[in-house]
Amino acid sequence: MKPLQALHQWFADRLEATRLHLARPDALLQLAFMGLLTGLLAGAIIVLFRFSVEHVQEWLLPGTGPDNFEGLSLAGRLLFPLAGALALALMFRWFSKGLWVLGVARVLERMAYHQGRLTVRGFLLQFFGVAIALVSGHSVGREGAHIFLGASAGSLLGQRLELPNNAIRTLVGCGTAAGIAASFNTPLAGVIFSLEVVMMDYHLASFIPVILAAVSATVVSNAVLGDAAVFSVPSLQLGSLAEMPLVVVLGLLAGATGAAFVQMVQSIASRTRGWPIEAQMVTAGVAVALLGAGLPQVMGIGYDTINLTLLGGYTAGILLLMAAVKLLATSICSALNVPGGMIGPAFFIGATLGGGFGHLLDLWFPGLGVQPGVYAMLGMSALMAGSLQAPLAALTALLELTDNPQIILPGMLVVVIAGITASELFRKKSLFITMLEAKGLDYSQSPVMAALRRVGVAGIMDRSFVQAPRLVDRERAQTLLEGKPRWILVTEAQEPRAVLAAVDLAAWLERPSGPEEEAAIDLLKIPGHRLQVAPVHLHETLQEALEALQEGRGEALYVRRMTAPGFWRIYGILTREQIESAYR
Repeated sequence: MKPLQALHQWFADRLEATRLHLARPDALLQLAFMGLLTGLLAGAIIVLFRFSVEHVQEWLLPGTGPDNFEGLSLAGRLLFPLAGALALALMFRWFSKGLWVLGVARVLERMAYHQGRLTVRGFLLQFFGVAIALVSGHSVGREGAHIFLGASAGSLLGQRLELPNNAIRTLVGCGTAAGIAASFNTPLAGVIFSLEVVMMDYHLASFIPVILAAVSATVVSNAVLGDAAVFSVPSLQLGSLAEMPLVVVLGLLAGATGAAFVQMVQSIASRTRGWPIEAQMVTAGVAVALLGAGLPQVMGIGYDTINLTLLGGYTAGILLLMAAVKLLATSICSALNVPGGMIGPAFFIGATLGGGFGHLLDLWFPGLGVQPGVYAMLGMSALMAGSLQAPLAALTALLELTDNPQIILPGMLVVVIAGITASELFRKKSLFITMLEAKGLDYSQSPVMAALRRVGVAGIMDRSFVQAPRLVDRERAQTLLEGKPRWILVTEAQEPRAVLAAVDLAAWLERPSGPEEEAAIDLLKIPGHRLQVAPVHLHETLQEALEALQEGRGEALYVRRMTAPGFWRIYGILTREQIESAYR
């Protein structure tokens, strides 16, 4: 064998062994390595995306920095969103093939219904679609794109290596964490958001790879873009504990605003369901153009406006007006499927709402020494908690963005109040779940199903089996039992039909035989414990295997994978008892 062929064979053998090991719930070392790779890949993609958007904005917009829609003339504010809407309509019309929902909601849908298997088409639509939306001033954020691109990087990497679905789900979580971490330079918030919103799983085998992905993506982002903070946060803290009741009031306001955000998206989506994608994009473009013509701060991501708000650069009236208009603009864009994220707009709405509230407090209670910037920062985390139902991620982001441990106490209070207000008082779910439900999809999952998704079929399958045709003679039957297998996979016309317990064949051979029995033994007719079988792919999880059994496809499953065109290799046998024992 030539050296190159030997190297290729060695790599193929190692990859095959890795696939089998990753199906187990304790494959921590291999998953950690894959998480590291996913973070590096996702970080590079996100850097490329940001370069693309920011350089085009700097070329098209006046001034020296990106996102300067305030510098556009009235005609520019009207034309930019309309031109972007037309470009989006044409792109989705020609290339989407019905793939309209993107961003975090799309990641959740693929996790719930497709084991985290994202597509190249979705990746390209997200990359170019969000780039067009951001450049043209639509009221969306870039974080949803970063999350989707990072999740796609992990998913496509896993699919390319033909890893089991349980590993692919973990890599999607790794990419999600990488997206958040690279967006805000907040690796811990990325980890928490991934586990809290996407994976809903704090298992150690998921936690470690996600941490490595967030760290590696942040390193890549900082190495290329620098480690400067996204927001210019001054030294912020409450003047005294006497302000804590006011923090509670802010939590109530933010929770109610978050619930209104969800309700507006839900209402607009239900009223426009069935609209052609062209009509949705053009309607969103017209709405943003009209709103942005009067208040250009609501166009685009709006990080420059958030920074000015934190520094106290606006009056209370302007801040509250911007919060209301941004809420309307983002609700329209999100409900009408404009590609982009909702975390950035949630930060904008929360900052302007909190900043306006803080200015009013300073006006009404001058003796308290209120810092409006504190309430703007608290409003950002509170709105994220109320609208996205991600309180722990919101609190972690608050700590990392401010680098101020003194903000944690009021932050914990405002996040809890906002979350309870939105979910319990107004009975609203997160924006992501609401968008899925608007499309008739469900993201609920039971603890049992979650446990089964963590394990691949290869992790518990029984490899103690031999294959045999339906009819065998006594000598062949004795040969089958030499390796002391547990199962005999019986085939007919080269297709597996059933599994027979090997002990039953051994018992049959020990019986006295007549001349007619010497000729052939029918493995599908002799007495014994026999189960009809159906195929399951090597990459599938125990959840998928259990669903196959519940649907009546077979009484047991044989695990297979296509190793060459038209050739299926069988790896093992899986029974219902094995699956049930995996989560007991």
